[in-house]
Amino acid sequence: MRKAFHGNLLYLKADPNLDTEALVDIKNHVLFTKNGIIEKVMPIAEVSPAEKLKVEWHDYQNQWIVPGFIDTHIHYPQTEMIGAYGEALLKWLEKYTFPTEMKFNDPNYAKEISRFFLNELLSNGTTTALVFGSVHKNSVDAFFEEAEKLNLRMICGKVMMDRNAPEALQDNPELSYQESKELIEKWHGKKRLSYAVTPRFAITSSPEQLKKAGELLREFPNVYLHTHLSENKNEIEFTKELFPEAKNYLDVYKQAELLTKKSVFAHCIHLENEEWEDLAKHDCSIAFCPTSNLFLGSGLFNLEKAEKLHIKVGMGTDVGAGTSFNMLPPLNEAYKVSQLRKGMFSEENKKSLSPLKAFYLATLGGAKALSLEDKIGKLAPGMEADFNIINPAVTPLQKLRMKSANTTEEQLFALQILGNKDNITATFILGEKFEHKN
Repeated sequence: MRKAFHGNLLYLKADPNLDTEALVDIKNHVLFTKNGIIEKVMPIAEVSPAEKLKVEWHDYQNQWIVPGFIDTHIHYPQTEMIGAYGEALLKWLEKYTFPTEMKFNDPNYAKEISRFFLNELLSNGTTTALVFGSVHKNSVDAFFEEAEKLNLRMICGKVMMDRNAPEALQDNPELSYQESKELIEKWHGKKRLSYAVTPRFAITSSPEQLKKAGELLREFPNVYLHTHLSENKNEIEFTKELFPEAKNYLDVYKQAELLTKKSVFAHCIHLENEEWEDLAKHDCSIAFCPTSNLFLGSGLFNLEKAEKLHIKVGMGTDVGAGTSFNMLPPLNEAYKVSQLRKGMFSEENKKSLSPLKAFYLATLGGAKALSLEDKIGKLAPGMEADFNIINPAVTPLQKLRMKSANTTEEQLFALQILGNKDNITATFILGEKFEHKN
């Protein structure tokens, strides 16, 4: 079925900090889709009345058509505990996260939260995410079953965790390897689903388990690696005690051969120079999670350094330490992180996060971090038709602010700071409108 969507197309075709022509801002254009793929884009004036009759027509005049948001780090088992009091990371895990994740031993509960989680993501305009499951194999089965029903491009993995966690949440190296392998063989590459080998972080995996994770990556070279790195200073010190032979935190993962082009490390706040260089050398990606970093008092991510080293970076909400499924609040907080770094550190030429760069990180930047830039992240022929319709001014305050926002960049910034779920008029998956399901 061919469909046509009339509105103002807005997307980034490259990193705006590297390409001054990166912004594609074309008003009164029509996006044509066929069988869930973007077919062509053309001005409304060039669409004949006869062609209009041949397609299913959707008119969103004066609204933005933008790529679906991409969340590069989020925990679906933490949905129920979002907004739990912000202790420091390790205490927060012990007090809130681990007790909540124990519930995912129940397949029915996993299915219920999977459905709620995906509805919440899509209602907020996020169409692709890199997702932590729990240690329970059925948590990932439930997630993929629900994602498959919605034809979503999603990535998920079973947590590998064999120490420094409640006994009810521990597996062992061989079991984590076997269950992960079974999940990969069942789900990876099925429709638009992909698997991520997912050791929680170095503290909760023995060297033997991390080696098993490395075996999985060698056996299945197209799967992802998804874990945490250098989020919290106490976490780093504990990791160094557990792995005294490692040169640094990242070296723990490096020795297990976990650094690949499809490895995504969340946070990366307190990296040493050698760690930065290793991430760049191995073409790894970073998930920037400003909301959760501020919520847990973890620190301020150095986006400029990542950019200087050409390390791919995407945005992560990091629910449940992140406090919203919507991508706009993390973009808001990311700007503040850049402002704080600019004010606190004088050793470099610091610059504020631009609204174009922010929206790049939430769309095409996230796609590149997930090695999916040939499929999602921009609105061009041949790309999958996952996109949002956004009304940049729905509240009285937003409408007032937009009167004095004279450029697209100013309008994007106002949306970044003042926007919320209400600004998303509709979300489309492969050209099909998402309808919230109870």
